[in-house]
Amino acid sequence: MADSNSKGRRLKDLIEAPDILISPGLFDGYSARLVESRGFKSGAISGAGLSECHLGYPDRGLMGFEENLSNCRAIADCCDLLLHADADTGYGNAVNVYFVTQAFEKAGMAAVMFEDQTWPKRCGHMVGKSVIEAEEMVEKIHAACDAKKDPDFIIKARTDSRGPLGLDEAIKRLNMYAEAGADLLFADALLSEEDISTVAANVDKPLTVNMGLGIRARTTTPLVPPKRLEEMGVAAVSYPRLLTTSAMRGMINGMDAFDEMVKANEPIDRPDLCVNFEELNDMLDVKFLDELEEKYAVDVN
Repeated sequence: MADSNSKGRRLKDLIEAPDILISPGLFDGYSARLVESRGFKSGAISGAGLSECHLGYPDRGLMGFEENLSNCRAIADCCDLLLHADADTGYGNAVNVYFVTQAFEKAGMAAVMFEDQTWPKRCGHMVGKSVIEAEEMVEKIHAACDAKKDPDFIIKARTDSRGPLGLDEAIKRLNMYAEAGADLLFADALLSEEDISTVAANVDKPLTVNMGLGIRARTTTPLVPPKRLEEMGVAAVSYPRLLTTSAMRGMINGMDAFDEMVKANEPIDRPDLCVNFEELNDMLDVKFLDELEEKYAVDVN
């Protein structure tokens, strides 16, 4: 009998609902708190966002398993969102994938994604991608499915084969991964609306797509409104770049204001660029900490 409290079960219910599931991309506690405050139930932790935010380098396979896992665990600890983790290629072979799956499930995720790129992987919208043999990826999916403790914990299978090998190969691979036990399918870097609708119509499990807001200059997938994607048969959509790139724009604007302050040699308040102290603390649930302090305060009188 399915556990109604299972994070995987609750996420599956959202994926299987008539309305498309929208999952903003997350990369830290700020973004998780903000997304949750706006009423979203699900969030996609961006591997690229973690690499860029915590390492200061692009998504080119530099981030290791433990760095990824610890940051995902911290995000899960500060929110109630149903989180999708990005486990890259699984950090090794199928045996590694087995233990990586268990680690992300224990860390509080509702889903974990594995992709069929060769290592070191790279952002799906970068040139130069290559993929492993489909049969090797099938064994990784077998291992992930065998490893999970909660039968409803979601295994998300991603193929990056559209660019190097073509659309037919991407569809073939996704169906192989579905047969191996994947619950949710993702073909990255699709090139057109026709690509998206063709994949959605020809795969055996629910399809999710990424919309690359924030990388318009280099994106390969066209931006399609959520309801249009729903009409095309897409079950879920994430926006992994919107918050990361808008955060960088905000910091650039903040540094410009800082430079102005230094040049003018006088303090400059920029409420148009900054949230105030109270708003920030409210977003980060300072009230909960206040309540704990009051509950456990020692009366020394």
